[in-house]
Amino acid sequence: MNLKSTPNNLAKLEKIFDEAKYIIRFEKGTFNSGYCILEHKKVVVVNKFLNVEGRINALLDILPAITLEEGFLTPDSQKLYRQVLDSKAEALKEEAIKAGKEAAAKDEAGEEGADESANENPETPQP
Repeated sequence: MNLKSTPNNLAKLEKIFDEAKYIIRFEKGTFNSGYCILEHKKVVVVNKFLNVEGRINALLDILPAITLEEGFLTPDSQKLYRQVLDSKAEALKEEAIKAGKEAAAKDEAGEEGADESANENPETPQP
């Protein structure tokens, strides 16, 4: 989802987590992805050294990965939450299509190479 990197949009995302009873903590740590989710405690820890854009991207990555009850969200938050989920689903769909095309291209290239090597007789010496 292309959400502009503004403090206001960051606040909107933080509001979704707050309404869903998740605690967002911005702390330092060794996070490979820039964040950590403690699912059972409903705590999300985001690297405090990330800029606004990085924080927004981290929260956008986290949102589809956790289960939220939409009944607790305000209408504005529900709308943004659904947009994030739809955007993530669309991205996954496009990624799957791209991976399928790449796999088909590899299979096609592999079949052509197999045909050429099948024509060669390994027992016959080549001059």
